[in-house]
Amino acid sequence: MSQNPEQEPVTIVDNRKVDPETGEVREPAADATAAPTPEAGPDAAAATAAATGNGEAGNGEAAASVSTGSAGAELAERTADLQRLTAEYANYRRRVDRDRKAAVDAAKASVVTELLGVLDDLDRARAHGDLESGPLKSVADKLADALRKQGLDEFGTEGEPFDPTLHEAVQHEGDGHDPVIGVVMRKGYRFGDRVLRHALVGVTDAALADDTAASRVVGTTASRVTGTGPEDGSAADPETPETTNAGDGSADE
Repeated sequence: MSQNPEQEPVTIVDNRKVDPETGEVREPAADATAAPTPEAGPDAAAATAAATGNGEAGNGEAAASVSTGSAGAELAERTADLQRLTAEYANYRRRVDRDRKAAVDAAKASVVTELLGVLDDLDRARAHGDLESGPLKSVADKLADALRKQGLDEFGTEGEPFDPTLHEAVQHEGDGHDPVIGVVMRKGYRFGDRVLRHALVGVTDAALADDTAASRVVGTTASRVTGTGPEDGSAADPETPETTNAGDGSADE
């Protein structure tokens, strides 16, 4: 009997589901998933790698888009915070400037209020003719100019319409129709928008004030005419002594 020198190798496949040595149950698909099949070749591996790369690229783009959106939202939030802080600081500066100006005006008004009595004395001196000339007139003018530059304003003149918010009436003539100031007893003063002192006045109607002004004009004209009259009538003055002497003579008889 002849022997075949070329014998096919014998392959033994263990299909037992239980491992005889360990006693554990074998997974039937473990070997198939462990090694690549002969049909899979390099092309399939390249396709798998390409698919994996595309998936990673897509995930990277999504992550970048999410990161950009988050950065934009954070930038908008920070910008809003900065704008709010800028507005609050601007309001704070305006409020501080307003409070500082109000404090300065209040201090000035307090000092000027203490000087109103001095201004009243100067007005009385001016009315008596004591400020027509001399050093006191210069001092009074400089004081009035300095206070006027600081914002002091006087009000309350004859013929000015009566305003109860500025004038204090102590007497009234007429029926109250179209009231105006007829006489000023004490001037009023204001410092900016603040009234330091109300004017003390006498109120009359506009028609009566016009009649009074006309009467004053007539009286002034008459006094001027009368002032020139005595020079013409100076010769008539001795008539009175003559009459008196005649009376005395009759008494002596």
